[in-house]
Amino acid sequence: MTALLALEDGRIFHGESFGAEGTTTGEVCFNTSMTGYQEILTDPSYRGQIVAMTYPEIGNYGVNDLDVESDAPQVRGFVIEELSPVVSSWRADTDLGGYLKKHGIPGIQGIDTRALTRHLRTRGSMRACITTETTDPSQAVEMARNASYEGVDFVTEVTSTEKHLWDSESRQSREWIIRRSSEEIVDADARGNVFTDLPPTTHTLAALDFGMKKNILRSLRRNGFDVTVLPATATAEEVLALGTDGIFLSNGPGDPEALDYARKTVSGLIGKKPLFGICLGHQVLALALGAKTFKLKFGHRGGNQPVKDLRTGKIAITSQNHGYAVDPASLPADVEVTHVNLNDGTVAGLRHLKHRASSVQYHPEACPGPHDAEYFFAEFAKEVAAAKANA
Repeated sequence: MTALLALEDGRIFHGESFGAEGTTTGEVCFNTSMTGYQEILTDPSYRGQIVAMTYPEIGNYGVNDLDVESDAPQVRGFVIEELSPVVSSWRADTDLGGYLKKHGIPGIQGIDTRALTRHLRTRGSMRACITTETTDPSQAVEMARNASYEGVDFVTEVTSTEKHLWDSESRQSREWIIRRSSEEIVDADARGNVFTDLPPTTHTLAALDFGMKKNILRSLRRNGFDVTVLPATATAEEVLALGTDGIFLSNGPGDPEALDYARKTVSGLIGKKPLFGICLGHQVLALALGAKTFKLKFGHRGGNQPVKDLRTGKIAITSQNHGYAVDPASLPADVEVTHVNLNDGTVAGLRHLKHRASSVQYHPEACPGPHDAEYFFAEFAKEVAAAKANA
C-alpha cells in the first residue's frame, strides 16, 4: 500500500506503508544511529514524534522483549529507507513491521531519508503527517499543520502512574552477555539468553520518572542502587519522605519549560540529597536552578555526539536524544558547565558548586551504545556514599 509523508512546509515524500495503516501526525526528527532501532522506538523521550532513521536498512534483527526501553513503542510514526525482508537474529520475538502493526504505529519505507534529513537540517524540525488514507498531498500537508506539539506536556502520558520498587526480585537488571566458557557463573532463560549476576544493593534511590528508559533503571541497579520510582507529579515532600540516600531525575519527552510542577519539585530537593539528572532531568535541574532552556534547530539524536569534559579535557562519544538545550548565559554564578557538545558548543553537563547536584544532557546508559560515559553511574554511587559518610 502506498503512503505519504507530508511536512508542514509543503514538502512531500511518496513511499510504501508498513506497520499499521492509517494516519498519524507529530514532530518529525531524524536519528543517526546505525543500530538500536527497537530501543529508539520504545524510548519515551520520543513521545509525540515521528522518527526517521538515516541508516538505509532497518529491521534486520527484528524486535525482542528484553532490549526494549518501555513496554510499547512510543513514537507516533517511523520513517525508513528500506525494511529488511529477513529477520536474522535468534533473539527476535517478532519482525519490525509486525511489531509496529500490533501497536498501531504507521511506518513508511522507500523514501530518500538522506533528502529528508538534509531538509530538516536546513529548515529545522517540523510537524509532519504519515498517511495511507489520502493521496492528496495538500490534504496531508494540512493534517501536518494541524498537529499539536509545542508546549504539550507529554511527560504525563509516559510517567509511572504510581510509586513502585524497581526490580524487587533482582531479575530485570541482569546484564545480557555472550557465554564464552562453561565455567562462567551465569544465569540463563528458557530461550538461551545468558545473564550475569547482580551485585548487592548498597544505596537507596528515589527516581522521578519523566519518561524513564528501562536501561537507566538497569544501570542504577547494576551499580548498587535500590530504586523506588515515583510519578513525575510527585512533590518534593513525597520524595524526601522516602528517606533515600539519593535522588535521580530521568529523561523524558517534550518541552522542559512546560513542566512547572517538575521544576517546583526539583527546586525543593536541591541541597537535601545528592541529585543526578539525565537529558530532560538535566534540563529540569537547570530550570530549578534559575536557568532557561531553548529549542534546538533540529536536535541531537544519535549515537555519535562528541562531548568534551571541561574538567579533564577528555572527549567521549555519546548517545543523545533531545530537542531542547540549556542556555548557558542564564545559569547562575554558583552553577558550573562541566561538559559541552563539540558539534555546536551547547551545554552537555553541569553541576552546582555548593550542593551535590549534577546532570548530563546525554545518555550514559546508552544501549546498544556507545559506552564511553557509563562511568557516571559509578561516580554517582561514590557521591552518594560520600554524602552518607559525612552525614
